[in-house]
Amino acid sequence: MAGKEPLVFIDGEYHPKSEATVSVYDHGFLYGDGVFEGIRAYNGTVFRLKEHIRRLYEGIKVTRINLDLTKEQMTNAVVDTVRRNNLTDAYIRVIVSRGRGNLGLDPRSCPKPSVVIMAEPVAPAHGKEAREKGITAIISGYRRDRVDGTSHELKSLNYIQSVMAKFQAIDANADEALMLDGRGMVSEFHGSNLFMIKDNRFNTPSSASGVLPGVTRARVMRLTDELGYELRERDITPFELMIADEIFLTGTMAEIVPVVKMNGIQIGDGHPGPLTKEVIRGFQRITQDPKEGVPIGATVQVQARVRTP
Repeated sequence: MAGKEPLVFIDGEYHPKSEATVSVYDHGFLYGDGVFEGIRAYNGTVFRLKEHIRRLYEGIKVTRINLDLTKEQMTNAVVDTVRRNNLTDAYIRVIVSRGRGNLGLDPRSCPKPSVVIMAEPVAPAHGKEAREKGITAIISGYRRDRVDGTSHELKSLNYIQSVMAKFQAIDANADEALMLDGRGMVSEFHGSNLFMIKDNRFNTPSSASGVLPGVTRARVMRLTDELGYELRERDITPFELMIADEIFLTGTMAEIVPVVKMNGIQIGDGHPGPLTKEVIRGFQRITQDPKEGVPIGATVQVQARVRTP
């Protein structure tokens, strides 16, 4: 699609990227009132799409957004957006906001939610240098909210806390910011989940620490079992991280990335560890398996009008 402008799905129509807009009265813009998903396509298959759609609709249920699209229709729209942009490897963003309404928080002023789907090229080798050399992290001074607060288990449009934590990482010349929960236990990185390895055992914080239930996280948890390793979901202290053998993060865009320094302290021998490398190789195999997602040619084409400038 060299030289051709990407098409963006907005409420049943396709618009060229330069013409893709939503109202400034949309409550997603005004108040962060909405949910989203970041999804990857690999080699013609939309990876773990059913799991992403399920999490999206769980968020829609909790936020009480009255969306009239079924999961099947949303799945078709996602795949069709990738198909219309002639992509086989892509990063996909699905946004469902409360929609256009009045100034003020009352959600009843928004009669219809807004649905936006974007798909753009992404290199299959994204993050290759980070995977090979590892990255650095600091512990942020910002805490993840308690699970009875504005839950980070919900993938909402409000990411301001993560943005502020990222600034702390930038100021410290680090790549990532690690968030603790209200108790001081390890939660997650500012935009990804965390795994720690000690004595050949994998550990990851549980949902009690307010982590987002990551789709990549869930697949890596299964992968560790397939590889024959023990995995525990449990509370992890910051001290345990400093003396860990290996640490890595997981996320849709990041995939699997080793963390080799935390708060200036070397993790393990300061290089990506052998078990992390094994997980990276296993995950790369998984992403190339069509059974791990929805092939782009497997759904019906959406009957949507293409708007031209």
